[in-house]
Amino acid sequence: MKRLFLLALLLGSGHALAESARDSVPAAESEQVQRQLRVYFFNAARFGDNEVLDEFIRAGYDLNTTDDKGYTALILAAYNGRADTVERLLAAGADACAEDKRGNTALMGAIFKGELRIAKRLLATACDPNQRNKAGQTPAMYAALFQRQMLLQALREKGADLSAKDPLGNDAASLARGEIRTR
Repeated sequence: MKRLFLLALLLGSGHALAESARDSVPAAESEQVQRQLRVYFFNAARFGDNEVLDEFIRAGYDLNTTDDKGYTALILAAYNGRADTVERLLAAGADACAEDKRGNTALMGAIFKGELRIAKRLLATACDPNQRNKAGQTPAMYAALFQRQMLLQALREKGADLSAKDPLGNDAASLARGEIRTR
């Protein structure tokens, strides 16, 4: 409870005390506070601490903030199997189509980790089922490579192009057979 009070104070959830504390903080300390908030935010997503995450949502924190790898809270929650957290973030307006620095999405992370329930939920968003990462790979290629047949079917139903090829010539069918072209 003490942590939540401090978080509410740091986020400035409308309390006069928070306003005066924020106004009296030097710029260097303010940057340190912002860094610490980001740590709390990303850890809440990573570990499914929805109570803390709710404080960020109530405070209007930017849910699409990224860390140094370009991960959003949604990407971290999906990758770490936090279905309730994924749902909370989506309901609060997190961008399901956001990419990390390699161009991977929350859906790609969920497929990679075998988080089928989360991947199916992310498939229900408005993201393009053919969205490619920087290596030219699609969610269908991930599903095929990791033998996620149910997801491959769901991607097909969503309109994914299973014949799409990456720059090396890999497609879903060849990856599903274990035929992986590399440089």
